[in-house]
Amino acid sequence: METTARNYDPDNLLASLIGKLKLKNDAALSRALEVSPPVISKIRHRRLPVTGSLLIRMHEVSNLSIGELRGLLGDRRNKFRISDKHFKPRAAGDNQARE
Repeated sequence: METTARNYDPDNLLASLIGKLKLKNDAALSRALEVSPPVISKIRHRRLPVTGSLLIRMHEVSNLSIGELRGLLGDRRNKFRISDKHFKPRAAGDNQARE
């Protein structure tokens, strides 16, 4: 069974977007997505993951579905697992510690 890391291919996603949007390079893509050029470079060199908010922006600009974008990225998961801690209310003492 292949791991997600083996399937993860940000180059394919970025190249596909450049082609779909008829752009010339990563700098033009960064302008289209309204992110700084280093963000695109870090994603291409696998130093920064493609975030959910960036996937949404890619969807808005390209009209590709989130599923299509995830497919281009190599993300083949059927389900996303979110930690239980994201859904638990804070304890009463947690708010006081932040003040």
